[in-house]
Formats: sequence, C-alpha cells, structure tokens
Amino acid sequence: MKIALMDSGIGLLAATAAVRLLRPDADLVLSLDPDGMPWGPRTPEDLTRRAVDVARAAAAHRPEALIVGCNTATVHALTALRDLLEPGLPVIGTVPAIKPAAASGGPVAIWATPATTGSPYQRGLIQDFADGVPVTEVPCWGLAEAVEHADEAAIDAAVTAAAALTPREVTTVVLGCTHYELVAERIRAAVQRPGLPPLVLHGSAGAVAAQALRRIGAAPAPDAPRAGTVTVLLSGRAGGLPEPALAYAEGRLLRTAAPARVV
Repeated sequence: MKIALMDSGIGLLAATAAVRLLRPDADLVLSLDPDGMPWGPRTPEDLTRRAVDVARAAAAHRPEALIVGCNTATVHALTALRDLLEPGLPVIGTVPAIKPAAASGGPVAIWATPATTGSPYQRGLIQDFADGVPVTEVPCWGLAEAVEHADEAAIDAAVTAAAALTPREVTTVVLGCTHYELVAERIRAAVQRPGLPPLVLHGSAGAVAAQALRRIGAAPAPDAPRAGTVTVLLSGRAGGLPEPALAYAEGRLLRTAAPARVV
C-alpha cells in the first residue's frame, strides 16, 4: 500500500503521522513545495497551478490515494486535482473540523490563518455545520510560518496573541490550519481557562487519514509488523525531510519507525 500526501510545507506532518499510526506498513510519498511556499498569499489560480505540479510529482510514484494536507489548497485546488486525477487516484481534502466541534455545544473558536478567517469558505462551513452554536473566528497572525520554521519564540508569540483574541468562555477550539496541529498542546495550555472544563481541540488529521483508507478499501492495522518507506519530494525533486520537521513528534515518527527510510 502506498499513500501520498501534499502541502507547500510541513503542515502535512499531522496527517502523515495519523496515516503512519493507522497503517505503519504503508509506504508514504510526501510531496512538498519549498520553491513556492507559502501558498496562502498566492492567488487562487497560482496556488492551483503549484498544487497541480506537486500532485503530479506525487502521482508519478503511483500511490493508491493522495491526501491534500492543507486547508488552503483544499479550498482552491481540490476540484482541479480531482478533475485531473480521479477516478484513478482518489484525492482526499482537508476541511476544518467545525461539524464535530459544534456537536459539543460550544462555545467554539476557530483558529485559522488570517486569509481564511472571515472568508466566504469558512463562513459557509460555520453556517452549514455550527447549527446555532456560538463561534468566534480567531486570526492567527504568523503562526503557520512560525511552525513551518520551528521558530520557538515566534510560535509562543503567535499562540499568545491568538489566545488573547479567544473568548474566555470557549471550551472547544478548531485547529483550522494543519500546521497548528503540530503545536496543539501549546495551544491548549495557552487557551485553557481556570475553572472551566478541559479544553477540547479538534484537528483534521485523524479523520483525513481514516477517509484515505476508506477510499481505497483498506482497514486500519496499527500492529502491522512492516514499517513502510518514506519518499520526500521537494518541488518535484527527490530530497530529504526538512530539518524543522524533526522539531515535532510527528516528524520524528518518520525517523524512528525503523526500518522506514527517508530519501
């Protein structure tokens, strides 16, 4: 079994780790775009062109499924990617977990990039799935970039600033950018208020990984004895896992899952 994941940077690590935990025997293809990152400030047309190139590079390795491990790329490029690759290659997008978060009854905060916060896309998801639950959209200035570079001071500053914009009564936070899942516990510590129930965080990685397996008719096998290989593509070129990835447990998992190899 081979599963590919794509993103401009290391935001795909959360979904990659989720796939690895569900199917340690799966061979993984990680297709990144360091030449074009970040994708967020690009026009939808430019972002789509770059996403298509990154997807083509991954598809050349003949995976059975392709996960778009980026909320922004899912918004702008998912239709184009599916038109290009399906039905031969199932393409699974990443959507903020607003529906399960709202099921808790709220109040809910959605932490997202400034470009996504207040966007018609996110507002549509809130309208469709929040079902009257109080929702606050929180722009997280600089957080994705700080996580991408494993800049500890910048991560702390961005998390602190976003926490200050999060209402005290919030009990559930949606992590609306895949990068944020890599620092989930730091977000929890910053937002948790004394005297309130434990904060619940909702990311997308686990659901996306499970959906990828469903699309190819594979069952979870967390005890599989074989550890799959990991192939890294950097703007279409064979390369290595970016050094900042190893600052996170999700990245280190790819190094420690012997005999998996990173090429």
